[in-house]
Amino acid sequence: MLMRRRPLVLAVTALTALALSACGGGSSDVVGASAVTADGSGGTLNLFAYAVPKPGFDKVIPGFEATAEGKGVAFQQSYGASGDQSRKVAAGAEADVVNFSVEPDVTRLVDAGLVSKDWNTGPTKGLAFGSVVTIVVRKGNPKKILDWDDLLKPGVEVVTPNPFGSGSAKWNLLAPYAAKSDGGKNPQAGLDYVSALVGEHVKTQPASGREASETFTQGTGDALIAYENEALFLERSGEPLEHHTPPTTFKIENPVAALSKSKNAAKAKAFVDYLFTPAAQEPVGRGGLPPGRPGGVREARRRVPAADEALDDRRPRGLVDGRPVAVRQGEGLRGEDLRRGDEVT
Repeated sequence: MLMRRRPLVLAVTALTALALSACGGGSSDVVGASAVTADGSGGTLNLFAYAVPKPGFDKVIPGFEATAEGKGVAFQQSYGASGDQSRKVAAGAEADVVNFSVEPDVTRLVDAGLVSKDWNTGPTKGLAFGSVVTIVVRKGNPKKILDWDDLLKPGVEVVTPNPFGSGSAKWNLLAPYAAKSDGGKNPQAGLDYVSALVGEHVKTQPASGREASETFTQGTGDALIAYENEALFLERSGEPLEHHTPPTTFKIENPVAALSKSKNAAKAKAFVDYLFTPAAQEPVGRGGLPPGRPGGVREARRRVPAADEALDDRRPRGLVDGRPVAVRQGEGLRGEDLRRGDEVT
């Protein structure tokens, strides 16, 4: 019997509350912005996205601007914690395209009448990018951190974002929760692990995944829980770091949507459609984001070696008997475990 969503959503809610109570919580309204790109003769698209995929968009946007549909289209880009970005748009920030960490952040905009209800009904399900939760450590791995249990070693300090605003933080907690609860069979064991992790080892919770990376690269902590694409980006940037993906982790896919009330609706749709083409998915892979288009992972593996062992092209299993299924390397679990209408923040 296949049961969907609710048990996992309850787990996310519990883990978020647990993390906030343990580390103080609070608002995280920090947004990074990128300047307008092209000359704007084809109009301007306002892109609101969570913090991590900026390197991928830096490679994709010029490709779109080189197409007939994207000629002269300028981009105003805003990056920040996924939940904060979603709330900004819902509150009236002018956006044309959104890319969030978790699907409920899009659902908020559907409920506000800003995104069409059928945005995720096509073959791509509106999921342009994907990754897995991994652990980033200092070069040489001096604390010998390879799996979730290693994060609980005495003296190990962990950096992960604030789950109140950051979608990646929710995935970061769900991955070890699913592993330690045996896919939800023993929820208390999962909660006990997360309680120990957050209460005894997480000393700081930056606003977003990117801010967490910056905090870690500046010397705070022994381990960073992050998306694998973020780990690859940091390593390619020359940071003295390495990452180790636990044997049991989460496969993540992140939604993208055009706003139905966009002033440039045709261009917004064209850009979203472009994200799923081979021309976009190949540079997405070079930017460190395992692509979400069917077959895109296979084509990008040459440039994202870790994707070969961490991701595959099979359909997700979702929830089995109402339990979140932990994902081992090579298995699939998608964001459809956090489907429409399920609020997690």
